[in-house]
Amino acid sequence: MTAAGHARTGPAPIEPTRHAGLPAGVDAWLSRAVPELQGALRHEVIAGGRSNLTYRTTDAAGHVVVLRRPPLGNHPATAHDVLREARILRGLHGHLPVPRVLAVEETGEVAGAPLVVLEHLDGVILRSPADVERLTTEADRALIGPTLVDALVALHRLAPEVIGLGGLARRRDYLPRQLGRWHENWQRSRIRDLPDLQTAHEHLVAAAPGQSRSGIVHGDFRLDNCMLDSRWRVQGVLDWELTTVGDPLADVGQLLVYWAQAGDTARALHDPATVRPGFSTRDELLSRYCLATGTDPGRIDYFVAYNWWKTACILEGVYTRVTQGAMSGGDRTAASFAEQAAAVAGRAAALAAALPRH
Repeated sequence: MTAAGHARTGPAPIEPTRHAGLPAGVDAWLSRAVPELQGALRHEVIAGGRSNLTYRTTDAAGHVVVLRRPPLGNHPATAHDVLREARILRGLHGHLPVPRVLAVEETGEVAGAPLVVLEHLDGVILRSPADVERLTTEADRALIGPTLVDALVALHRLAPEVIGLGGLARRRDYLPRQLGRWHENWQRSRIRDLPDLQTAHEHLVAAAPGQSRSGIVHGDFRLDNCMLDSRWRVQGVLDWELTTVGDPLADVGQLLVYWAQAGDTARALHDPATVRPGFSTRDELLSRYCLATGTDPGRIDYFVAYNWWKTACILEGVYTRVTQGAMSGGDRTAASFAEQAAAVAGRAAALAAALPRH
């Protein structure tokens, strides 16, 4: 199965394609940088992520690679750093299931921004309830949550030195750094008022707990950033652009926020896959992680509230970029992102207000 969850039946006829983020010189550079690519190239935008632009690139013989570049338009220099992501992937290779880095264009001269070429993994990504219904049984779904938790545990056991971030290993200021970074990004790019985002930020600053340990934090660990094989094991963990060193519970909180259940009134994803019957509950995921790592489950409340707030900041940034024409919203309107960001920010504000102060 391919990343989109559809069986491949051989290479499709190559048709010339041009995307705003891939000017004409990209094809010539790819042919030099990745020798196995031959002949005309076709680029297809891969659905899913709303930050870095990702393309499935296919040559005349059916060879496939994945091409990544930052989004169009103005954005914080550190927010969509594909070169840093490539360095992290190179460090993780052999330690965790990740795609290999095949080539890097660092200067920005080819496309107006850096480019990274990654190995294309054949597997399944479950992005929506429709994917779940088409590709899995309820028995399959029971296997998926545990394998994601096990991959997260394996990541959190790695030393930061593995990905070249050993210099951050002794720092204990992860939450102040993240709270400041996301708040600054939102303030710099916002095009409307969203009081719940500011209110949640103030509560999170006041309630921030001390950092008990430092480990690698993926920064966006969720079901649709993991590719699964035919036995529903994690074949590849994707999208490492937000990775840093900090409190690993930030990843656990992120997984729980994105792991929607039927009946949830606010959702971090517009059409979450995990609402279908058969998936583990959030409580079951948290219990499995805590049992494997010896973590006190009582510490998770802060990181759940923090991740609702961070997700609202991300959604608000997507709303801004779609409104300004810097990226496509796919089949969604700017108003749809605005409504979702407001609902998620409201959830963040409510949870953050209930946190004990330290």
